[in-house]
Amino acid sequence: MARTQVVVVGGGPSGLLLSQLLHKHGIESVVLERHSREYVEARIRAGLLEWSTVALLEEAGVGTRLLHEGLVHDGFELAFDGRTHRIDLKGLAGHSMLVYGQTEIQRDLADARIAAGADIVWEAKDVRLHGFLGDGHPRVSWVGAGQPQELECDFIAGCDGYHGVSRASVPAAHITQHERVYPFGWLGILADVPPVSEELIYANHPRGFALCSMRSMSRSRYYVQCALEDKVEDWPDERFWEELRARLPAHYAARLSTGPSIEKGIAPLRSFVAEPMRFGRLFLVGDAAHIVPPTGAKGLNLAAADVRVLHRALDEYYRSGSETLLHAYSTRALARVWKATRFSWWFTMLMHKLSEEALAYQLQLAELEYLAQSRPASQVVAENYVGLEFAA
Repeated sequence: MARTQVVVVGGGPSGLLLSQLLHKHGIESVVLERHSREYVEARIRAGLLEWSTVALLEEAGVGTRLLHEGLVHDGFELAFDGRTHRIDLKGLAGHSMLVYGQTEIQRDLADARIAAGADIVWEAKDVRLHGFLGDGHPRVSWVGAGQPQELECDFIAGCDGYHGVSRASVPAAHITQHERVYPFGWLGILADVPPVSEELIYANHPRGFALCSMRSMSRSRYYVQCALEDKVEDWPDERFWEELRARLPAHYAARLSTGPSIEKGIAPLRSFVAEPMRFGRLFLVGDAAHIVPPTGAKGLNLAAADVRVLHRALDEYYRSGSETLLHAYSTRALARVWKATRFSWWFTMLMHKLSEEALAYQLQLAELEYLAQSRPASQVVAENYVGLEFAA
């Protein structure tokens, strides 16, 4: 039977980043992805990176284009009650954020892995995990090019997302899952129009939340809060632009550029954490273990943080035989996950329309006023937004 050191299930950004970092340390891996490369690279996802994520991508050798084309953001604006308050990320927390689309990260990582001769199996069907709870060597089986395949390994990294096979393979008695589904969604569009502001705008409005983001200085990414039962067909471009304009302060609404959408979709919001994140020889990474509302820009960054912890643990194991960091993986990863889950929940509850109750809206305005008047309160937001410091 063929074997490798690490099988990485999932060829998205977290899976390819882990594989690339392992390669840098001389550790063999095989990546199994159920979709085609073209399909994965076409998925529109987040693109706001903490500087620790940028540093990890540089460590993996894929930082050149990112640093050349990415947009550095030193702050963002909170819009409420017809006015704005800027959160000075650089001044309050000492770090900036970088705007660089996840599709571009995916492309950079795939190019780097292929250039290094990586073993990536695209369109691997019926992936199954075997024997990972025992002390022996686990196996992964799949169907590739119509033929059954099987691979023995030392460890399995489950980087295959919320709906993937990795977490689903864990017996129910071994895992605890926490979940909150929010009673609203985000309608997002991508359009080739200049962004309304050079920095992101998070808007709290009686009509609902809105977010003005971007992918470049000529391509904008905008969102409005919508009902869970809404369909994309309910939102022609004209209705979207009208609603977005209504939720922005007047000076931004007046300069909003509109145009045809090139991508449009509705995403539900949830908070989800599975614990632990290690099951014998299987390690869950990224969305396979946790989901946060996109409000706090934590999803991709949390996945990168998991990769940071796991690749260092695997490097220690193959260098010295020590399993100390492997045993600590779940505890170390979850410490950051729970803090980011809390921040994302808090920010979501602060900025979205929660009900028709006037009291709920007035309490939000009171908290936003407090943030605007209190430097320590704004500093707490900034520190969480740019990403908390890693433990040694």
